[in-house]
Amino acid sequence: MNSTTPYRVMLVLSDIQDVEAWVTLALKLAADAGDVVIRGLITIPESVSLSEGAVRARQWRDTVDPYTRKYDIVEEDLRVYVDHRPMTHVFAELSAANVDLLLVQWNGPVDETGGFSTEDILQNAVCDVALLNGSGWDANGPVLLSLRGGPNITLGVQLAKALSGDSTITLFHAADTRFHAPDLEVVMRAEPKITRSITAVTGLDSGILREAVGHKAIVMGAGFRRPESAHADKSTSTLHAIYEKTQLPLMLVRARRPEELEFHAPYLISSAHEDISRHVDRWFAENTFDSSEFADLEALVALKQKRGVTISVGLPALNEEETVEKVIMTLKRALMDELPLVDEFVLIDSNSTDNTVAIAEQCGIPVYRHPEILPEIGMYRGKGEALWKSLHVLKGDIVAWVDTDITNIHPRFIYGLLGPLLKHPHLQFVKGFYQRPIKVGEKMQAYGGGRVTELVARPMFNLFYPELSGIIQPLSGEYAGRRAALEQIPFFTGYGVETGMLLDILERFGLDAIAQTDLEVRVHHNQPLVSLSKMAFAILQVFIARMESRSGVQLLDLANRSMKLIIQEPDRFALEVAEIGDVERPPMISVPAYQEIRRSLIGK
Repeated sequence: MNSTTPYRVMLVLSDIQDVEAWVTLALKLAADAGDVVIRGLITIPESVSLSEGAVRARQWRDTVDPYTRKYDIVEEDLRVYVDHRPMTHVFAELSAANVDLLLVQWNGPVDETGGFSTEDILQNAVCDVALLNGSGWDANGPVLLSLRGGPNITLGVQLAKALSGDSTITLFHAADTRFHAPDLEVVMRAEPKITRSITAVTGLDSGILREAVGHKAIVMGAGFRRPESAHADKSTSTLHAIYEKTQLPLMLVRARRPEELEFHAPYLISSAHEDISRHVDRWFAENTFDSSEFADLEALVALKQKRGVTISVGLPALNEEETVEKVIMTLKRALMDELPLVDEFVLIDSNSTDNTVAIAEQCGIPVYRHPEILPEIGMYRGKGEALWKSLHVLKGDIVAWVDTDITNIHPRFIYGLLGPLLKHPHLQFVKGFYQRPIKVGEKMQAYGGGRVTELVARPMFNLFYPELSGIIQPLSGEYAGRRAALEQIPFFTGYGVETGMLLDILERFGLDAIAQTDLEVRVHHNQPLVSLSKMAFAILQVFIARMESRSGVQLLDLANRSMKLIIQEPDRFALEVAEIGDVERPPMISVPAYQEIRRSLIGK
């Protein structure tokens, strides 16, 4: 550990007690030249679904996030891992994240931490390790440092200094002779905080316990042995004895020894080979957010500026004169006029025949009729066509879409989608979900709706794309994504656009790039059953099209693209034929005019 060179600390927390003390310690260890990343561990019993960890994961984020902002740790991807053995994911991340020190909120040598024993953690962490147990270690006071010598000396002294604050360090040297090791002598001469030293050859347990009196914490060097070693290190029995007989906080340290860390534990699993059901449960717990987590708009604006990104919101509309003004003004006032979170709001109109366009223009936002966007490539009817073409006129690095028929519009419908993308760089796409009381005429009815979702979309996802079986409302009209991802996927022009987006984002970027956010309650007008029937028919075609490309079997060529709708009216009872089928627009990045406009914007 050298404060003059970059030093990266990964702080791993399984509890949400004393978070500020832990963050402060991690920052002290990183020093001025380093930085800190924070990871959470939610350990779920083997007999319980990982999805049960969703609430605990949110509580962890709610507790830890304020301190990342207070201490300016927002540049890093704050993540919480939910698993039966969540420490597995920390091990997998250490090398890629270039971590120098792993600082763990430790459960002690008797109980597992994140599903792993103490020895397992020491063996599998490819960096320096500090395991800290107990409470009260953040108070000022002297620290007892017990070391044998070797590679743990420098790390142990630095950690003892960080814990001791303004106080002193007592060195307890567990030795084979009554003389200090040469490297220990060098450290002692160079470190004025070590005001007293004791060397013991025998009676290590009782000696440490005796000397610990009057100290606030004990720092011990950990021995290291390979899993196949036949005999335990002496420090293992000493560690257990000290742990059982003292109430003091205990820190176990182990310096990285590359030559001893070349093996790989056989039980460390790769997410690529993880059982799908377990993967989905873990995803549900880790990647399901609540809009309230992102309600601090000033913090989001600061994070947006740090990320150096721009944000656009597209508002698709077709004859929404009753609600469009409230939607625009509510969102624009809170997210652009009062605070600069969103850089542009744009209405994308699908040839409304009412006053939708005029109202939007009076609200002071740009309006585009989607048939007039990229006219050289033609146009199709449908919301998906409007969304696809909106990518050509919207300028932001992050693009969010929200429907304009929402009667209880609130800024959370936007910031709830943007928050995960701003806070978590690995995410590419965020879906909204909500409770849906249905308005029939002027009367609010019981919670319901989502009939196509529950009777068609989610069963089909579960049958053929179980990776997406944890998406609560795959057909919701509120979602956001990074332009770099959205421009790479095709868009279906009609009812199938939301389904196609999810399937293609999954195929290209994987499940862990997708998240979902609870937007609380969404009130809108219910659609008649005949419209829902058309929607279901189109969505099924999208599923079949994607299964065709995945399996190489042609099915749609044999399928009927027209649907007979049953018409039951007071003066009419008949079958009416409707041609229903989405056209698949190519990835926007493949359109020459789009490439040209993006080059011009980047060049500014």
